[in-house]
Amino acid sequence: MKIKGDWKTRRVWINGKELLPGRSQKIANHSPDGFNWGYGGSGPAQLALAILLRCLSKYEALSRYQQFKWDVIAKLPQSDFEIEVDPKHKCLVRILGAMGKMAGKAFRKLFK
Repeated sequence: MKIKGDWKTRRVWINGKELLPGRSQKIANHSPDGFNWGYGGSGPAQLALAILLRCLSKYEALSRYQQFKWDVIAKLPQSDFEIEVDPKHKCLVRILGAMGKMAGKAFRKLFK
């Protein structure tokens, strides 16, 4: 599963299909304005929850998204990004580009 984010529009796509914040906002509305990344605020929390809801149960996503926000989403560059996630392996992630191994290790630690 490939996740891409556009910094200017704050839009995010999973495998080419736009990820909308609505479902995650119904569960926990951190950011009425939608997604963001590159820091530890409400927009990154919304994005972390929305991503994890795509590959984990609601309970698992709710119990892990704040840590995922700090370990991965907050560490993304404040620019366009691309993440590759394998949902068969509990969302193991490989960050493409600048973040390299650091975020991937953090993500694997989160899902031990």
